[in-house]
Amino acid sequence: MNNGFVNTAIKNQISEITFGTEKSNALPGEILEKLAQTILSEGAKPEVKAILLKSTGEKAFCAGASFDELLSIEELETSKNFFGGFAKVLNAMRKCGKLVIVRVQGKTTGGGVGIACAADYCFATNDAAMALTELNLGIGPFVIGPYVERKIGKSAYTAMSVDADFRTAKWCEKHDVYHSVSANILAMDEQIEMFLSKLSARSAEALALIKKVSWEGTEHFDDLMPERIHMSASLILKDSAKKNIESIKERLRAK
Repeated sequence: MNNGFVNTAIKNQISEITFGTEKSNALPGEILEKLAQTILSEGAKPEVKAILLKSTGEKAFCAGASFDELLSIEELETSKNFFGGFAKVLNAMRKCGKLVIVRVQGKTTGGGVGIACAADYCFATNDAAMALTELNLGIGPFVIGPYVERKIGKSAYTAMSVDADFRTAKWCEKHDVYHSVSANILAMDEQIEMFLSKLSARSAEALALIKKVSWEGTEHFDDLMPERIHMSASLILKDSAKKNIESIKERLRAK
């Protein structure tokens, strides 16, 4: 799989975008850029009524930022470009003009939580617990914060940021991150297939307007991003953050 991939296929007027990397679908900068561009390009196609965004594998939806790339970053501008990649993906989901349905088949952390929260409609399995684990690294979920807060509220967002603990799929459903939770992947995919079949028969104009209306009041996200990117970009350069990442990698290797 090397550094990962982003694939697309249009089925019944729905664009399916699939991304994947070897390490729990953690995202390096190159894949973030490609994913953002793909969401925008697929959303611009007149024959596409909606986008299904999903990752490969069965155990993890997305482990957020690539630890290998975080460790390699030594300069602030490079760091800003990396964290700006997550901002670009979420911004593309917000602005692409088409409803974005996200499929969460397993645990998700960090930036993966941002992707789930930027969804217009989100399917998940019972195993799809999520956590904002950035504080374990020595940073915070600053870039994805506006999207998470929009879904679960400021108090719950702050609590997730501080305790860095996993929330169950049922908790996520209660807090409107997930709109459908299934017992397993097979059952979830059946639900998604029925849902997308209905969407493909709907008015493209009506779907586009629902998308537009649902994101009203988020225009200030663009103004927030430069400062939020700087927060994470500067903190990840500290020696303590590098040590935290190395320590976590060691624990993961020992499992």
